[in-house]
Amino acid sequence: MAKHPLTDHEIEQELSTPTAGAVAAVRALDGDYAVLGVGGKMGTSLAVMLRRALDSAGKPGTKVYGVSRFSRPEAKRELAAFGVEPVACDLADPAQVAKLPLVANVEYLSGQKFGTESAPDETWIQNTIVPSLVAQHYRASRIVVFSTGCVYPFTPTSGRGATEDTPVAFLGEYASTCVGRERVFTHYARKHGTLQLMYRLNYSVEYRYGVLVDIGQRVLAGEPVDITMGVFNLIWQGDACARAIQCLQHVANPPKLLNVTGPDKLTLQEVAERFGRIFQKKPVLTGTPAGTAWHSDASESIRLFGPVTKSLDEMIQRIAAHLQAGGRLLGKPTHFETRDGKF
Repeated sequence: MAKHPLTDHEIEQELSTPTAGAVAAVRALDGDYAVLGVGGKMGTSLAVMLRRALDSAGKPGTKVYGVSRFSRPEAKRELAAFGVEPVACDLADPAQVAKLPLVANVEYLSGQKFGTESAPDETWIQNTIVPSLVAQHYRASRIVVFSTGCVYPFTPTSGRGATEDTPVAFLGEYASTCVGRERVFTHYARKHGTLQLMYRLNYSVEYRYGVLVDIGQRVLAGEPVDITMGVFNLIWQGDACARAIQCLQHVANPPKLLNVTGPDKLTLQEVAERFGRIFQKKPVLTGTPAGTAWHSDASESIRLFGPVTKSLDEMIQRIAAHLQAGGRLLGKPTHFETRDGKF
């Protein structure tokens, strides 16, 4: 394990390495690609993986557009250096959306979660109005719509978690707007015959962000870890990106619903204790595990795409090493302990 902190470039190189499944998917698909919300936590990794997968598939001329407001100007240069064509656009502005390049394949990652409690109106705009503009502009495209396991109710921790057949719930403003996003895209799919897939993701993690980073940080600092939520799921960001690319082959009308996460139901206590053994620190645990939690059964996506490439042990070891080396973090806690839907 490397002793020096990984740089952002090294991390993105690893996270964007395409799997054989991602390469096979882009080889089979026609047309160009657009990643909307490329400036978010997963957007860059996904866009660059698309670019690298296309190159590996012998399609260097196929374009990958990365769409964002680009509040960080340097992000445009970074994307361009990876071969992704940056396109500046405020997706809440109909005039700007109308000018976006029309492509056959769209990965929709735009949305808002954190800050919902203080500005719920902005979250409703970003998670429902923006989808209406995008869905109409890209009515003839294949669209993978990033969603979340938060659209489900809490389910018993003794079970396997919510399945795609579990009815949605409205646990707070954020979850309600995420259901709204799915409903808006579904409306335009029905109206225009658009092929879509609702990509219900639970906890993508990498070196700089995610529930493992949150837990590891707290254990390393001797701070309490709230285990009230009890259980959760997660998936390595590289695996999540590869599955999102492969999902373009499984879009449907009506839209297909798909849970995407790892195969295991994990307990917060177990994960905290694993970090404790690495750091040689006894974790400070607070709360009593509840009988229900947000967790999902990803059996269908595992059937479609096969096993994940990163085990829990490997993820914990890599993130622990990054934390011990003082590696850069994104500073965006997941609020995994939140049970009232307020973010």
